[in-house]
Amino acid sequence: MSATLEDKVVIVTGSGGGIGAVIAARFAKEGARVIVSDRDRGAAEAVASRISGAIAIPADVTSEQDVSALIERTLEAHSALHHVVANAGVIRASHPIAETPLDVWRSTMSVNLDGVFLTIKHSAAAIANSGGGSILTLSSISGTGGTPLAAAYGASKAAVRNLTATAAGELRAQNVRVNALVPGYVNTPLIDSEVPVWESTMGLAPGGFAQIIDQKQGRLISPEDIADAALFLTSDQASMITGSSLTVDGGFTSQLF
Repeated sequence: MSATLEDKVVIVTGSGGGIGAVIAARFAKEGARVIVSDRDRGAAEAVASRISGAIAIPADVTSEQDVSALIERTLEAHSALHHVVANAGVIRASHPIAETPLDVWRSTMSVNLDGVFLTIKHSAAAIANSGGGSILTLSSISGTGGTPLAAAYGASKAAVRNLTATAAGELRAQNVRVNALVPGYVNTPLIDSEVPVWESTMGLAPGGFAQIIDQKQGRLISPEDIADAALFLTSDQASMITGSSLTVDGGFTSQLF
């Protein structure tokens, strides 16, 4: 892929680790000036220290004040903003709906949905004023159908896709594209921590989840796979793609069995 992000200013939220950190590094490799943002200041600074030219700006995406300040500080540092990857998200402990505490529901929605809303709300004008660019949200295949044991997560990710489509229509005239990535099961510590809970609650033997992945997805998706897809949707090669959801799941959701 050609380096179409040369000197473009890019914010990646939730990039103090996991998928976000890999996306930040991938974009920097393509010449972008990356803002590593995370609510964990130390994590953001550690990732930024490993990426040439990157700077860390901590922000909690559930705080409107923090998100607004993130955009302001980015403009102070680089006088422009071209792309934002709204990656910050959480999945709380797995529960059936009847056993899901209200605070878990609300805190999941606060990060996964409110955080994306605030990121779009406060970055759109800055991107438009910089000559246009894109906003990329992170949804999930959990938002494409029922998600046992993760109702809050699935509902929040389904809402992200709808919010993405709405924002794309509103911002097209301002030369701001808005798209969603829809990953399947990605090889991250988060998945590792949840697998035993899923296997136990769903009555699977140890290793049962791995068998499902082998059958439905082929392998766990790597964070690099997601970073490559993010790079494409952000690049000029996707200049006529907006309001779309790109599924990266190895065919998981395309099969009935």
